[in-house]
Amino acid sequence: MGKKKLQFEVQENESIEDCLNRMKQQGYVPVRRTEKPIFQEVKKGNETIYEPIGRQIVFEAKLID
Repeated sequence: MGKKKLQFEVQENESIEDCLNRMKQQGYVPVRRTEKPIFQEVKKGNETIYEPIGRQIVFEAKLID
């Protein structure tokens, strides 16, 4: 038997749907979706700016009874 709660991160090479399907195949159902921006450091002159270059999507899932 697996853990009751698990986190699934949407991988770079998969869509959100792929991630949800992978979750379902392992017997989990999504309960929460979290998005975190991903930044990269850009130096302009002597100041550093953080530019968003993407986002990381993580689903919190629970085991289907």
